[in-house]
Amino acid sequence: MALNTSYTVKLPDWLVDELPGLPSHIGSHAQQMALVNRLADRNWREGNGGPFAAIVVDHVTGELISVGVNVVLSTGISSGHAEVTALGLAQARLGKWDLGGDRDLALVVNWRPCIQCYGATMWSGVRHLVVAGDGPELEQLTGFDEGPMVADWAEQFERRGIEVVQDVGREEALAVYRAYGISNALVYNARGQS
Repeated sequence: MALNTSYTVKLPDWLVDELPGLPSHIGSHAQQMALVNRLADRNWREGNGGPFAAIVVDHVTGELISVGVNVVLSTGISSGHAEVTALGLAQARLGKWDLGGDRDLALVVNWRPCIQCYGATMWSGVRHLVVAGDGPELEQLTGFDEGPMVADWAEQFERRGIEVVQDVGREEALAVYRAYGISNALVYNARGQS
C-alpha cells in the first residue's frame, strides 16, 4: 500500500452552501459569537463532528475572513477541529501563515480552545481570541475530553500579545452543549473512548 502524500480538511456542503449568505462584515463580538454558536449547533446536527465552530475576523473592521466547524467525523481526521479549520482557511485565503503580520485578526470560538487548538491558535499569529467561556461545563455537558489545559492558559496568550476576551455568548454556547449532551450524537475521544 502506497503512503499518502496529502490530506484534505474541507467545510461540509451545508456550510459551503450557506457561505454566500453570510455577512461580509460582523461588527461586535456578540454578533460574531451569535454566528459561531448558530453554526456550532447546526454542525453537530448535520453529523460532521462536535458542536464547535470558529471564525476569523478583522478585529478593526469586522470583515469575515474565514469560517470553520468541527469536521472530525465527516473527514476522519482528528485535527479537523473548528479552530484549526478556520485558521487554516484564513491562512490559505490570505496566502500567509502569520495571521498577525500585517492585519489585526481575531479568532472567535464557542469555548476555550482544547489542548490541540491552544497551540494552533498561539502559533497562527492572530492578535485576539474571543471565547464564549472557560471552565468544566463543556466537558461535563458533552463528554468530550479537552485535554490537560494549563490553568493560566489566558495569561499565556496575553504574554504573547494575544488579547483574550471571555464570556461572550456564554449562555448560548452552553445551550448548544446541553442539546448535544442529551442527544444520541457520537462523543469521540482518543482510543475510542466515548
